[in-house]
Amino acid sequence: MSENTSQSSQSSQGHTPMTSDAAARIQSATAKSSGGQVAKGSFAAKAQSAAAHNSGKGGGSGKK
Repeated sequence: MSENTSQSSQSSQGHTPMTSDAAARIQSATAKSSGGQVAKGSFAAKAQSAAAHNSGKGGGSGKK
């Protein structure tokens, strides 16, 4: 049986959390390629949301 579960830590799976700098680069590249616009729900928008969540500034739905 495999020990790989969805509850294992991010570092053991090789994932790197999204940073504000990385999200800004993605958003900039997307805007440049689409006439200055970044569509709601796009990968760039999701990257920005993930960066905000990871930095503790997610806004979101409040307390969990």
